[in-house]
Amino acid sequence: MANEDTHISGMAGRYASALFSLADEHHAVDTVAGHLGTFARLLSESEDLTRLVRSPVFTVEEQEKALSAVLARAGIDGLTANFIKLVASKRRLFALSDMIKGFNALVDSSRGVTRAQVTVAEPLGDLQTNALRDALAQVSGGKSVDIAVKIDPSIIGGLVVKIGSRMLDASLKTKLNSLRTRMKEVG
Repeated sequence: MANEDTHISGMAGRYASALFSLADEHHAVDTVAGHLGTFARLLSESEDLTRLVRSPVFTVEEQEKALSAVLARAGIDGLTANFIKLVASKRRLFALSDMIKGFNALVDSSRGVTRAQVTVAEPLGDLQTNALRDALAQVSGGKSVDIAVKIDPSIIGGLVVKIGSRMLDASLKTKLNSLRTRMKEVG
C-alpha cells in the first residue's frame, strides 16, 4: 500500500501505522483524521501547547493533565484522545506532528489520493487548476490529486511542483539563474 511518497518509517511511522490500523478496524478513520487535524491546528496556533508538546522539562503527569483539558475543550475524544495520551505517557509527544503527518499519508494512500504543493507567481484560474490536476494525475499514476497552491511572485513565472519527494522547478526565476550561470562559465 505504501510507495516512496507515502512510506513512513521510524518511531513516528510505527505509531501512525498503529493508529491507522486501529481507526480502520473501528471504522473511525474520518473521525480520527478530523480530530488530528483539529489538534494540529491547535498546535500551530498556540505557542504554549507547542512548548508543552516539545519540551522535556514537563513531567508525564503535567503533560497528561494539560492535554486532557485541551482535548476536552477541543472536543477531541475516543481513539484520538487515547492515542495522544498514550504518546504522552511514552514521552513521545515531541514526535506527534510527524505521527499526524504519517497518519494523513496513510489515509491518502488508502484512498488513492496524492497531494501536490504548487507554487505559482500569480493565482491560477479554475481551468488552469483543473488542467494541472489532470496532468499531475497522469504523472502520479492516475491517482486523484489534491493541490495546495502557494502564490510567490518572486518566481516571476512558471511553477514549482512538489509531489511527495519529487520536485519539478519550472519557474522563470530558476531558468534565468541557470542561464546566468552558463553565461558566466562561457565568459
